[in-house]
Amino acid sequence: MRRPDCDTLLRGMARTGYAGEEGRLQARVDVHGSGIANVDTGIPVLDHLLSLLAEHASFDLALEIAPEEPDAEVAAAGRALGKALSDALHADGARGHGSAVVPADEALAHVALEVSDRPLLVSNVDLSDMGVGGLATDLVARFLTELTEGAGLTLHVRLIEGRDTQHVLEAIFKGLGVALAQSCRPRRGKEIDGD
Repeated sequence: MRRPDCDTLLRGMARTGYAGEEGRLQARVDVHGSGIANVDTGIPVLDHLLSLLAEHASFDLALEIAPEEPDAEVAAAGRALGKALSDALHADGARGHGSAVVPADEALAHVALEVSDRPLLVSNVDLSDMGVGGLATDLVARFLTELTEGAGLTLHVRLIEGRDTQHVLEAIFKGLGVALAQSCRPRRGKEIDGD
């Protein structure tokens, strides 16, 4: 059930996805936005990473999660964002795939995705022993897994180079933003015809 204040916000967005449970979370995405993010997951580093995603995708993103344990908050954020993006990713004429290689200082990440309805995360990034800004980085894998489930994506994440955990995560989320934006774009005429 949508809250009345959310409906008002939704009407003003050109193309919007919404996912939420009363009192627990709300997510809105305008894939024709300008990169503005209003994110409150309760985990500042995740808020920063999602702001980078929105900026590099040029999506307007609003995501709010009721405070819980970090693992539950991260899972809820990933699933809600995936569900909010699902309609745009699955729209008739949407490209349905994207890929980006993006740096963040010394880190370089390659992110490729396909709208497949076979959710899968494949990654060579193992940051499970490290943490950044109070966020255990294995929770980032949890976020990405829930995102793929919510949106029906096959997602590949490859770290090409990187030593600083913060920079590695920033490169991944920037690349994810670019790849998601490509996936939501309309196909070219040749791609529609199969040429």
